[in-house]
Amino acid sequence: MQSANMLLKKIVRSSVLPVAAQHGMKRDLFPLSRTLSLSLCLKQDNSCKPSEKLDLDAWKKVMKSGLQEEVSETVSEPQELSSLAAARETLEMWRLAGKLVPENVSEEQLKTFMECPSKSAKKKYLKFLYLKELYKKNDKRKMEEKRERKLEPQEQTSKMDETKKSPFLSLWASTMDKAYNWRAAQSMIFGQPLIFDMSYEKEMSVREVANTVKQLVQSEGCNRRAVDPFHIHFCNFKDDSLYHREFLKHYKEAWGKLLITVTEQCYTEVFPKDKLIYLTADSPKVMKTFDHDKIYIVGSMVDKSIKTGVSLARAKRLGLETAALPLDKYLLWNTGGKNLTLDQMMNILLTLKDTADWKKALEFVPKRKYRGFVTKPVSELKKTLDLVNTLKLGKRQEEVQKQFAKNYPKKYKLKQK
Repeated sequence: MQSANMLLKKIVRSSVLPVAAQHGMKRDLFPLSRTLSLSLCLKQDNSCKPSEKLDLDAWKKVMKSGLQEEVSETVSEPQELSSLAAARETLEMWRLAGKLVPENVSEEQLKTFMECPSKSAKKKYLKFLYLKELYKKNDKRKMEEKRERKLEPQEQTSKMDETKKSPFLSLWASTMDKAYNWRAAQSMIFGQPLIFDMSYEKEMSVREVANTVKQLVQSEGCNRRAVDPFHIHFCNFKDDSLYHREFLKHYKEAWGKLLITVTEQCYTEVFPKDKLIYLTADSPKVMKTFDHDKIYIVGSMVDKSIKTGVSLARAKRLGLETAALPLDKYLLWNTGGKNLTLDQMMNILLTLKDTADWKKALEFVPKRKYRGFVTKPVSELKKTLDLVNTLKLGKRQEEVQKQFAKNYPKKYKLKQK
């Protein structure tokens, strides 16, 4: 009898209860279970006596408990789904209200959000997710911008290749290149020499030598494109030096084809001393006009620490004449050193050679270094200053003049009576 009861219990739970949980058949199930229990009991155990009765109330309790277990398992999933949907609607409302809510929230994050004990904890968790998502977006945007920057040079090179393929442009470039080479070749025979002193390698670091060579390359390009170019001389140039290695990096195979003169000799051994003028910002003598019969020397040096007097001392040791550009005469100079780059010096000298106009030549000075050009000569400025001092100070004019002469000895010289 007990084996029959156990068998009935298993059959009912495996077949009848799931169907009842799905279709909601709770009341009609128990009469069917009673008939099944009685019929199976009679068929399998014929030895049982009719006087023996089954406890139907106990069977009813057993089947009710099993039905509740099965129904709870099937109903728990829809309840969980509904709670997740409600949480998503809450997040959408908070996003519309302007709160920090991420755009994409996974189910695990949503469950963690629902498990937060308080509203402030939920807000903090959502803020964390929002910032995390924002950082990911920024990283992705930066990667895309970096990828675009890498692709830009390739696009430019492709465009340049397309333009080079044009027959007219290629013919124009080759023709102009031949014209520039012809001018440079003519300057080597008939042009005015311009010397670059290459003896400052020990005074500079490797980085400063590289910057110097870059400026010299730009200077050579400016001179080559000029109407009346200089005959460039690289004096005191040694093979396998830092200068030489940097030039090979820039020019490569074209280094041996440049229309310039490169020599290890000093300029005093190549040219007469009375024709040489060393251009340096430390010189006390100011250059007034450009002399076409003189040979100017420019020191090939980029000095970030601004070591004053290096080129001036070298010129004095060799007994050479020195000169400085008249920057104070034509420019209202700001504070700072008056050293110019090599390509700026090349442009200034080329302009002076062609036009002899200082204002036009000094336009190549960077505008950050001066406030403007001097519109009145120094003599007129001195007369105006004397008049202002006389009107304002009267008898104290002499004291002001002495103080002014002490502060600015170059600009204003006190007349001795």
